[in-house]
Amino acid sequence: MRGVRWRRIASQVGRSVTVWAVSTLTVLVLAGLLPDFRLQSADGDSATQIAVTAACGAGAFGLLSAVVWPLLVRLLLLVPAFVLGLLVFFLNGSLLLVALRINPSGRGEVAPETAVIVAAAMSAVASATGAALAVRDDDAYRRRLLRLADRRRRAGPPCSATPGLVCVQLDGVGHDVLTDAVRKGLMPTVGRWLATGDGVQEAADGTREAVDGSREAVDGIRPTHRLDPWRTDWSSQTGASQLGILHGSTFDVPAFRWYEKDRGEVMVCNRPTSAAELQHRAVLHTGDGGLLTVDGASRGNLFGGGAGEQALVLSIATRRRGRDNRSRAGYFAYFSDPANAVRTALSFVAEVAREIVQSTRARIRRQRPRVSRGGLYPFVRAFATVVERDVVVAAVMGDLLAGRTSVYADLVAYDVVAHHSGPRSRDAEKVLQRLDRSLALIEKAAEHAPRPYRIVVLSDHGQSPGETFRARYGLTLTDLVRAGCGLPVPRRAERTHSGAEARTAVRAALRRPVEEKGEQHRSARNSEPIVLASGNLGLVSFPDVPHRMTKEEIEARHPALLTTLANHPGIGFLLVRSEEHDGVVLGPYGTEIPLADLDHQPGPLARFGPGAADAVRRTHSFPHTADIMVNSFHDPADGEVLAFEEQIGSHGGLGGAQSHPFLLSPLTLSAPDGELTGAEDVHHVLRGWLSELNGPQVPITEAAEEERAA
Repeated sequence: MRGVRWRRIASQVGRSVTVWAVSTLTVLVLAGLLPDFRLQSADGDSATQIAVTAACGAGAFGLLSAVVWPLLVRLLLLVPAFVLGLLVFFLNGSLLLVALRINPSGRGEVAPETAVIVAAAMSAVASATGAALAVRDDDAYRRRLLRLADRRRRAGPPCSATPGLVCVQLDGVGHDVLTDAVRKGLMPTVGRWLATGDGVQEAADGTREAVDGSREAVDGIRPTHRLDPWRTDWSSQTGASQLGILHGSTFDVPAFRWYEKDRGEVMVCNRPTSAAELQHRAVLHTGDGGLLTVDGASRGNLFGGGAGEQALVLSIATRRRGRDNRSRAGYFAYFSDPANAVRTALSFVAEVAREIVQSTRARIRRQRPRVSRGGLYPFVRAFATVVERDVVVAAVMGDLLAGRTSVYADLVAYDVVAHHSGPRSRDAEKVLQRLDRSLALIEKAAEHAPRPYRIVVLSDHGQSPGETFRARYGLTLTDLVRAGCGLPVPRRAERTHSGAEARTAVRAALRRPVEEKGEQHRSARNSEPIVLASGNLGLVSFPDVPHRMTKEEIEARHPALLTTLANHPGIGFLLVRSEEHDGVVLGPYGTEIPLADLDHQPGPLARFGPGAADAVRRTHSFPHTADIMVNSFHDPADGEVLAFEEQIGSHGGLGGAQSHPFLLSPLTLSAPDGELTGAEDVHHVLRGWLSELNGPQVPITEAAEEERAA
């Protein structure tokens, strides 16, 4: 705490010195432009003497403005507003005259009418400089929000005394990454919640006992939160996980992208039309509107969760603006405040410059693995790490100050940077530090909310490091499939899109088309396979066959395809249907294991850890599982996988840290019962906590909602 206080003091002193310097420069410029404003004697002075005179005058004016001006305002409170508005200019000019008169250098003259102009210009420049320097000052940001909280508390109706629940999703942050970041001191807010020490260090092992061991007090500080790992399904990506967390169903979401033969269409989780369809299917499957149906707010998510307040939600981004569609309202509400606009705009420019410097440094050092980070990526990264983060955090804080019952928000910053820089890179660690600051802001807002809140932080998946499939073998998965089918292979492998989640969010915010190149197959009816990639998970479908093909049908049609894929060193295993065993897992050297035998004979699944067999069997039961499901190679020693996309930190399949996200919850809430497997289990845990806090969740009727809004 002492170090934080000294850093705060140093920051304040630095800003004051900078404002003083800029004000001095302004005085020098105005003295050169205005004939009635002089900083030197009649005989002339040296440049040093003139600079000292300007600095002393600027400093005296600043001190008088800080000390005398508030007193003058109090004395003039009874003066009519119009008269006071005219007096402001003359009083400001008078302060400048006094400042020049008490100037220790004894120099400096200005005509009274010119003093008004000089004082106004200096005040404007000093104010603008101070505002620019304070754009990333969280304390100043907090103070503005607290004033807003007091205003809303006085104007709004009283809120319930029962605690609310706010869930913040740190997209892509794995359990191991979080524990390492806490141990390194990169996330002090999370560390304080966990009371960092040996208990948290043991928790990196991922064992339940070690996590529970972190509850012991460290240096007299008792933890307020517990940390639990959980395991994703085979499809370890935001679409499946967030749909399961918010709507309680991950059924029939086999990957991030997949081809549906009955519709002749490629589904992409972060495409607004697909997101809306997936949300509709989940509601039909569960018979429930979602986690946030009772006075809830959904911010920055793919899905709405049944919330009445939705902003920056992709599943409603394509609808016509209306009462139930506020997908872009968060941007308008945030940037309508000039202070927010300046704060975010300057940070956006700084983040673009930071990415250019970091990518250039990585290229000069010839770091490996590495992917292209040029083109629009610096702007996509800045959008995800600055604009999206600031808007979502401000929206969440507004929800807390408004006293909403439940809030769920997604911060995608880490996921985007880790895809391109690596999950454990310095670039990604810097993002974690800034995300921790966002959590601190939310915590501070909760302290001043009209009702108590329980803050839950969780992730939807992790990320596994490794080279791209293309970089290691010089061809893409599409090339390999075409070769196995006896089709011509392009001489030059095409690059796949990277950072698709953030790119789609940008397009949705700007109302741009969101269709990805190469994914329009609505009317495709040909014999060539459709190959799609979701991190290190690949899906191969034959669009001219209306049903899911069996192993025997594929071998009859393309005798070399399955053998080519299964024996390639970059492939871990395949999943296909079988006429004899319903479904089989294929591996190298002719390995063929029926799904029913995987528990006692895991074969190629052994290196993917516990739970892999159950995840594969569940995906096999989905109606829209691809003809061939391909999982890349995985090295358990270093946790590496081979991404079929241009990503050196990837997720979407099995292997490594991508399947192990975390759930960080207050000790005041009941502990999860047993191991959490799949996002549907996390949904049930969150529902249980809402019931603990507020009783049974009954959706608000339309009439009650209108009355509450009024």
